[in-house]
Amino acid sequence: MENRLQQRPDPVLQNEPFAMQNARVTDAFWREKMRLVRNTVLPHQWKLLNDAVPGAAKSYCIHNFRAAAKATARRKNGQEAAPHYTDRGFEVLPDEPDAPLPDRFYGFVFQDSDLYKWLEAVAYALADEPNEALEAQADAAIDLVCQAQQADGYLDTYYILNGLDGAFTNLKDHHELYCFGHLAEAAVAYAQVTGKTKLLEATCRWADLLDARFSDSPDGCQGYPGHPEAELALFRLFAATGCARYRDLALRFLNRRGQRPYYFDKERGCTPAAPEEPRYIYYQAHLPVREQHEAVGHAVRAMYLYSGMADAARLTGDETLLGACRVLFEDVTARKMYVTGGVGSTADGEAFTFVYDLPNDTAYAETCAAAGLVFFARRMLQIEPRAAYADVMERVLYNGLLSGMSADGKRFFYVNPLEVDPAACTGDPRKRHVHPARQAWFGCACCPPNLARVIGSVGQYAWTKTQDTLFVHLHIGGEVLLQTRSGESHVLMESEFPWEGNFSVRFPDGCGDIFTLAVRIPAWCAGQYTVEGAENAKRWVRDGYLYLQKAWSVQDALQFNFAMHPQFVRSNARVRENIGKVALVRGPLVYCMEEADNGEALHLCTLDTAAEIDVSWETLLPHTRVPVLTASGFRICSPEAAPPLYAPAVPPKRENARYRFIPYYLWANRTAGEMQVWTRAEGNTGFAGEKKC
Repeated sequence: MENRLQQRPDPVLQNEPFAMQNARVTDAFWREKMRLVRNTVLPHQWKLLNDAVPGAAKSYCIHNFRAAAKATARRKNGQEAAPHYTDRGFEVLPDEPDAPLPDRFYGFVFQDSDLYKWLEAVAYALADEPNEALEAQADAAIDLVCQAQQADGYLDTYYILNGLDGAFTNLKDHHELYCFGHLAEAAVAYAQVTGKTKLLEATCRWADLLDARFSDSPDGCQGYPGHPEAELALFRLFAATGCARYRDLALRFLNRRGQRPYYFDKERGCTPAAPEEPRYIYYQAHLPVREQHEAVGHAVRAMYLYSGMADAARLTGDETLLGACRVLFEDVTARKMYVTGGVGSTADGEAFTFVYDLPNDTAYAETCAAAGLVFFARRMLQIEPRAAYADVMERVLYNGLLSGMSADGKRFFYVNPLEVDPAACTGDPRKRHVHPARQAWFGCACCPPNLARVIGSVGQYAWTKTQDTLFVHLHIGGEVLLQTRSGESHVLMESEFPWEGNFSVRFPDGCGDIFTLAVRIPAWCAGQYTVEGAENAKRWVRDGYLYLQKAWSVQDALQFNFAMHPQFVRSNARVRENIGKVALVRGPLVYCMEEADNGEALHLCTLDTAAEIDVSWETLLPHTRVPVLTASGFRICSPEAAPPLYAPAVPPKRENARYRFIPYYLWANRTAGEMQVWTRAEGNTGFAGEKKC
């Protein structure tokens, strides 16, 4: 069968990440995370997907594929007929968790996607460093997936086992197209890294079926995904194969979304919505995509949809669609994003609420939503390299995303709160989604493999290129291979991020051609930076990037230093939960207080923002030496044994105190206890230049 992979560069993909074989992360910080994913996280997750970790929540993912593969073989051989569809619900669990029936589907309807994300993460791990055992494991998993595929290309174990006559009858809630999207992303990555196209061929057969089923012909289904993901994946499949039908299918899905009469009304058999009645806000299907100007609904769905919209805007030049993407990005990051980069403030629907509603102790901030915001930001950077997008991407990667995994790679957060009281996690029903410690696994385990694939592909977010410009969006150490007019040229980058603001660039091959290096100036350095070695380069600043242009030689060495001072930051005054409070940040890292360092009852702590913040390097965990921040303040003395609930207001007794802050992403790696990012403050907590009312 012909190789589906496209070898030619597509002219519309001009500002794009490097091919994985042409970019290697050498950064000390990220290589340690990538090594952890390759050596620990992926083997451990494989066991979890196989339900082989005692005490962890059951996945049933591999069980489902094995059951579907066997059922497919029996039907092919005429040994059984496919059952008529039975709706067994959104999540199905066996009567005995350790004894699932061998021919039944278990878990959530989207359980297939956990394996696909794992396979994609494996591809990135193999791109970084060959691993025969891991590759053999992935090949075996791919064989199993392909054995489950139907003759017409259909591939979703929920319907294969529960009845294929129910396929495509619940696009709103049953995640067939979402699972397809993660399959497509895995297939493209695995083929590009290993050259093996078995999974890609299976994916293309599935995509061909979808293209025919969801055509614009009179007998075509006019639906679209309830959970976006297929859109961005189809664009990626188009880029890899050059098959325009996949691009066009993604555009059809986007263009149909939110049109009236609502497709989901028809699917559900309900009375069409009145003209003034918005429905399906949770699904971002309440309005056509070009008319959506506020981030609403399920946060992960939103991020994946907006990423697909950005892809479409880039590929088609649709300015109206691009305008919607700009407005949505602004709404998310300027009014609905936590200081850690987390998005989605409520557990009710894992969703956005209203502007500036950012509660700390009930925050949802799902790890998958953080990953989705990284996807969205990178796609916006490909359209228009503005530092505002990369600043957000950096904030998310180092904080709200990394917090989702323990330092040993074996425990995970689904929810990433900014304040935790362990007693409230069990005693307050509103906070039961919040955990004071990471979990071994989840029945709904979308986040852990998502985190693994983002870490493994961090180089795809650090640098992009055009024909004559190398963009450095993230100051990550690495090596990239540029294709210039006169040949190939390596660029070497070294970095001390996120601990110190030093970053260097060298050109070991030199370059006979003039090309431009565009390095982001981080917002957190407030314009305080130096660069040495660029004296003979043409230079200018645009949209937060420093552009340096010349014919670079072997002798050229650029040394950047971005001022990385610890500082107090304050929320917009409209964020009610943070009035009178500050957070500590240093460079790209957000810091937090833990009970392990500061004792219990963190709500009694007050910071003196007029005092200096000290920085000291400490071994916080084995093999983890990090800058710890220490700040001065006060502590309200613990109340007497049985004080009255209410009493006349008098100044409380308090004592001087010193407080320790650690990087937020490392919290809950020692002992379970209280944690908070925002702390009450006294001193100069106003905005610079703030005027009196």
